[in-house]
Amino acid sequence: MTVVVRPLKADEREAWQPLWKGYQEYYQTNLDDVTNSLWNRLMDDDPDGPICLVAEENGELLGLVQYLFHGSTWSPKQRIYLHDLYTVPASRGKGVGRKLIEAVYFEAEKRDCEQVYWLTQDFNEDGRRLYDKVANLTPFIKYSKPI
Repeated sequence: MTVVVRPLKADEREAWQPLWKGYQEYYQTNLDDVTNSLWNRLMDDDPDGPICLVAEENGELLGLVQYLFHGSTWSPKQRIYLHDLYTVPASRGKGVGRKLIEAVYFEAEKRDCEQVYWLTQDFNEDGRRLYDKVANLTPFIKYSKPI
C-alpha cells in the first residue's frame, strides 16, 4: 500500500465529506449543523488550525486527521490536540491510521510542540489497539458541560 499523507485541498470537499460523515457515524453523532463552518475553518490560513491532513492512495482518500495547535499553562510550548481521526473501513489495520498520526507528530516536531494528545471513546477497541502502540495512555478523565 503506497499511501501519501498530505494537506486537504480546497477542491476536495466532495471527497472529504464521506470521510467526515463516516467519522460521525462511527461515533454515533450528527455534526451536519457545523459541517459548513468546519469546512470554512479548514480552508482558512490560520496556522493554529483546525488543520486537515488526508491519506491518499491512487487518487482515493482513505482517511483524515484534523487537529489544532494551542497554548498551555503547563509549558511555554504549544500542544497539538488531535481532534478527529478516521479511516475508511477497508483500509483499517493497514497502517493508514498510524501514518496519519505520525504526520501529526511530524507537524508537532516542526513547530517544537510539547506534545500531541487526543481523546477516544472506550468502545473504540480497534483505534485503542493502535493508540496503545503509538502513544501513552494517561489517567485523565474528561468532564464536559455543554454551554
